[in-house]
Amino acid sequence: MVPTARPLRQSIKNKAPGLRLEKALWAAGNAVVAGIDEVGRGSWAGPLTLAAVVVPRDRGLYKVRDSKMLTESERELMHDRIMDWAGDVSVAHASGAECDELGMSAAQKLAAQRALNGLGMPVDHVLVDGHWDFVESVPVTKIVKGDSVSLSIAAASIVAKVTRDRIMGQWDRHYPAFGFAANKGYPCPRHKAALAAYGPSAVHRRSWVFMDDLRWTAVPRLLAEDPQPGLF
Repeated sequence: MVPTARPLRQSIKNKAPGLRLEKALWAAGNAVVAGIDEVGRGSWAGPLTLAAVVVPRDRGLYKVRDSKMLTESERELMHDRIMDWAGDVSVAHASGAECDELGMSAAQKLAAQRALNGLGMPVDHVLVDGHWDFVESVPVTKIVKGDSVSLSIAAASIVAKVTRDRIMGQWDRHYPAFGFAANKGYPCPRHKAALAAYGPSAVHRRSWVFMDDLRWTAVPRLLAEDPQPGLF
């Protein structure tokens, strides 16, 4: 049984994404429309995670919002509700090692194809958040701030975020010094201090610029074709 969500906070009550884009695509003959979103591009550790969600035409779901608008507990609850409600859901990853080897752009394309291939039905059209088509194999509509406009993308943003957060929580038990359960692998003072003290873990992305600051370590920075930006 899916638990009942508490009433939405007033600050996000009137910011619900809708199905306007999905309905227009359905009317144009696209039987299966998937919204996709990714999380983890800016992280120093862990996977790049992408979710693809196909929403049903005949059943709505109240309280779906862009994942960034929700608290962690709200995301956890809505993740389980989405998994029960959606017509189909697929989650895929590009590992930290793949991000290093391929570069972030190619890794995101790889994760997108894995997610679409993991759906139980062929997709006619994809809705993506942002202004970059990282799918290429299927017709795409790009929507800036799409997770606040499209119900499909918003649902995908929640599924991707919760899935990756759970993974980073598992890695936190192996590498507690880095605080992965709290920072999810993203840069923060504690994460920087742990890197300075211990060097990178097995799940850190070693092509990133932060490696240049670990001058004591014998672990070299890997130079990818698509170098990652410095975030500090």
